[in-house]
Amino acid sequence: MAAGTIYLGADIRPLEMGWTLLVTEAGRHADPTSIHRPAARIAAPVPGTVAGALADAGLFDRERPHALHDKDAWYFRSLEGEAPGPAILRFEGLATIAEVYLNGELKFSSQSMFEASDLAFEITGRDDLAICFRALTPHLDKRGPRARWRPQMMDHQGLRLTRTTVLGHMPGWCPEIQPVGPFRPITLIRTGEREISDLRIKADLDIDGSGLLTTSFRLRGAAENAAIECCGERLELTVSADATMTAALRIPNVDAWWPRTHGRPALHDLRLIIDGKPHSLGLVGFRRIEIDSGADGKGFGLKVNGQSVFCRGAIWTNADIVRLPGTAEAYAPWLMKAAEANMNMIRIGGTMTYESADFFRLCDQLGIMVWQDLMFANYDYPAADETFSAHVEREVTQLLESLQRHPSLAVVCGGSEVFQQGAMLGLPERVWSDDLFNETLAILTATLRPDAAYVANSPCGGAMPFSPNEGVTHYYGVGAYQRPLEDARRAEVRFAAESLAFAHVPQQRTLDSHLSVSPVQDPRWKARVPRDRGASWDFEDIRDHYLQDLYGFDPAHLRREDAGRYLNLSRAVTAEIVTETYAEWRRASSSCRGALTWTFQDLAAGPGWGVIDSTGEPKPVWYALKRAFRPLQIMLTDEGTNGLDVHVINESGQEEPVILEIVCLRDGRLPVVSGRRDMTLAARSNHRIAATDLFGAFFDTTYAFRFGPPSHDVTVARLHAADGTLLSEAFHFPLGRAAAMHAANVEHKLVQESGSWLLELSSSALAQSLHLDLEHHRAEDDWFHLAPGVTHRLRLLPRDGADPTQAPSGTISQLGSGNLHHFS
Repeated sequence: MAAGTIYLGADIRPLEMGWTLLVTEAGRHADPTSIHRPAARIAAPVPGTVAGALADAGLFDRERPHALHDKDAWYFRSLEGEAPGPAILRFEGLATIAEVYLNGELKFSSQSMFEASDLAFEITGRDDLAICFRALTPHLDKRGPRARWRPQMMDHQGLRLTRTTVLGHMPGWCPEIQPVGPFRPITLIRTGEREISDLRIKADLDIDGSGLLTTSFRLRGAAENAAIECCGERLELTVSADATMTAALRIPNVDAWWPRTHGRPALHDLRLIIDGKPHSLGLVGFRRIEIDSGADGKGFGLKVNGQSVFCRGAIWTNADIVRLPGTAEAYAPWLMKAAEANMNMIRIGGTMTYESADFFRLCDQLGIMVWQDLMFANYDYPAADETFSAHVEREVTQLLESLQRHPSLAVVCGGSEVFQQGAMLGLPERVWSDDLFNETLAILTATLRPDAAYVANSPCGGAMPFSPNEGVTHYYGVGAYQRPLEDARRAEVRFAAESLAFAHVPQQRTLDSHLSVSPVQDPRWKARVPRDRGASWDFEDIRDHYLQDLYGFDPAHLRREDAGRYLNLSRAVTAEIVTETYAEWRRASSSCRGALTWTFQDLAAGPGWGVIDSTGEPKPVWYALKRAFRPLQIMLTDEGTNGLDVHVINESGQEEPVILEIVCLRDGRLPVVSGRRDMTLAARSNHRIAATDLFGAFFDTTYAFRFGPPSHDVTVARLHAADGTLLSEAFHFPLGRAAAMHAANVEHKLVQESGSWLLELSSSALAQSLHLDLEHHRAEDDWFHLAPGVTHRLRLLPRDGADPTQAPSGTISQLGSGNLHHFS
């Protein structure tokens, strides 16, 4: 079953429609010949899941899901009418214990959700295909090698022995919607004259700027000549003694692939020419990934094309946990929002599923690097078991072979929190740091994707694998461990593959439509708040801790007396936390080389970890991350008695002339002291400037010396382009945010330019966390601070289905003021 074979000139047809589904008691039918009641079947799309098909038929409620892993699920499709002859059925993903029958005869069984299989057969024209997805529960109950530790976050320890996702099996983390069914395509292939197998493609970037494309493969079928073409260069292929065709093509001054924050993600068509006929091998990108361990050798970061890149983004969960889609149409709305938020990395964690090649194609085009965990998480896996190891090798080989062309794949990681789990239980390193992650998976990655960085596990490195000051960490000092915001610096984080998990409150429009209940008191609300299984607290408690810390309000009192204000402060506080934390991590002297937020999207509507809710609506924290991730950025950090530092970053490859301004305001409106500097920011530069250097004299910007009453309550730093366009803005509150709450008079004006609507905003004083709620549009920025002295121009983006010519309407509100400004 050579699932990685490419059939040139073949007739390839996805078998998407014509399927029916029957769900039965576990073990009720031994084979399809015993099933005689077709009336009980429902239509089922493929690729798809049992949950998705049942939901389409009104038989499954994603809000109150029922168990699926204790049932058998039968899929049926007739191949009647197909022209007789040899063919191949390709099964790209079956979840999870599946039996494939042809004309009532068992052809093969699949034991892994993560393996693809090819079935060669002879079409007769009257064939029937059936797939039985056996109940997973009996398999989970089977005994295996004894585990040395037992993680509590999953609902069944037997998951360590079965190659399937733990999605749907993590109470408190995600909905208990279990994946069952043919979640990846099933394809009927009529083979052509030629086949390619053992394909290897590597696109590298040399230090001199030239691209080096190396490729090799086996070609079955006669061919007089063959060549590869890329970037206008052509190279004839040579045939080695073992009938393998190989080539190494050098392309001078190639247009390189860059992460979107640092350049253009250039892609180039790679073609195979056989006897004069072209065959596309897809798009390739030339780039070089290197691990940057820092001057002391204890850090972790990435260099791309020789340049250090601060990696920022979030951890992907799933485009739809009910259907597990793998199409570009399903991925695009999410990944476009990642790109819009200036993210340059997405991590697919070991508790999720592998995504399809379409995911990586989009990331290639958008310039988003992918950190790919292999699907191992928390458990003590039976790596010594030969059957288990064989499945792992096939799984990882197929995955990495399918991703060879994609420059977006930057990091391959052995899995998530396996090392951490063992270490936190007090076990010695020799127990949890084993050969599966340090050798087997490392060797497979080095062989199949030598151009990607390999990390044994996330986290790893340091005195303990989770120590933030060495290697890769999962940093929750600011967050779950309720450390002060200063801990983001004190912890000396090197690279946070996870960080900043909070129960982020969605926009009110989402709550009104999908969770219109009282916050916290209603059990339906609490059911959507993520928590660690067995913990006495949840992630709403964590958010409440920082709400009181940053704003001084008692969350419990607010919930009871003013639920609306409580929700707005809850929305604002996590936005403020990520703003300050990333400012610490991105400053020039920081030890941090990257940090990813947990998580990218929610799997159910409510106050989940996601920075985008399950409907696709960005939460307030998403807008804060978008601002914190800007490639051309200004930030402020409080250095105590050393004053206020201004940090200016230019990550682009070109120098940028800018104007830097800073002003301290009393009562949020009256300038007390100010400064200005014209600068030319060198390419790939990071600058630190003391605020007093801009003022030209001492001024107690941080109110550290306290010589008398405070003179100001907010400092605003702005970065303008040479033409005066506002590029970036930063705020510092020396007395705390509560002391700078002002009921500002906000003026607005709608403008139409080149067919697009813009909203111009100005304010008489500082307006904190300004929120725009528009009926048919979404503003490009939201929940931002608006200070006097400038006019903000915001593009208004039509929502799906909205008339782009319709004038926007909605309300403007600010934190600390109950007044709503209506506009239309």
